[in-house]
Amino acid sequence: MILNVSGRTDIVACYTEWFMKRYREGYVDVRNPFNSKLVNRIFFEDVDAILFCTKNPIPILPYLESIDKPILFHITLTPYNEDIEPGVCNKKELVEAVKKISNIVGINNLYIRYDPIFISARYTVDYHLKAFDRLCQLLDGYVKFFIVSFMDEYKNVKKNASVIGYRNFLEEDYMRIGRGFSKSAEQYGISVQTCFEDRELLEYGFVKGECLSHNLAFKLTGKTYKSWTARKEKSANVFKWLI
Repeated sequence: MILNVSGRTDIVACYTEWFMKRYREGYVDVRNPFNSKLVNRIFFEDVDAILFCTKNPIPILPYLESIDKPILFHITLTPYNEDIEPGVCNKKELVEAVKKISNIVGINNLYIRYDPIFISARYTVDYHLKAFDRLCQLLDGYVKFFIVSFMDEYKNVKKNASVIGYRNFLEEDYMRIGRGFSKSAEQYGISVQTCFEDRELLEYGFVKGECLSHNLAFKLTGKTYKSWTARKEKSANVFKWLI
């Protein structure tokens, strides 16, 4: 079993102490979001690897070396300011945390999610091209994989459209982002891909990839997973159990 932490909320950023307490106790109970009376118990002895998905990995840094399971990180790192991300910690601190995590879990077990991309009067295509190139430069030697996603028009997104001020993507936007990001990534020996996107941008230089491939799962655990259940839960794969 590969345990995804988190798909419903950012456990690493907000509930690291709780998670580590459950890890030490040896199990965690997961309530079904559609049936509050249905609770599944997951024993960590049955977990082959842990996938941490977070926008702030700093709280779990002191505990990583005490987790005796293969670890994979998906860290979301975006270039937006406090008008869009008021609750996210300083981006320079996040970059330094990414470097530390790379040294602990290994560069092959770390993915950076530039997710989601939206375009507005402030956050233009040129803005994203410069920000992505800068991020590649800052993480040179620490990161090999970037995953890019584009903002979906969910209900809450539409509700806050006037605040975000986004506009729809044009084909020229996809082309410039695809070619620009690919050029920056190649310069620093990084691969860039999408995950569960309608536009994979392969024609503009992105590589074909999965959020978590069978090959990487085998490298992490030494096991093959025949009944692979992966679906989109907003930028996250679901593998067996979802916290």
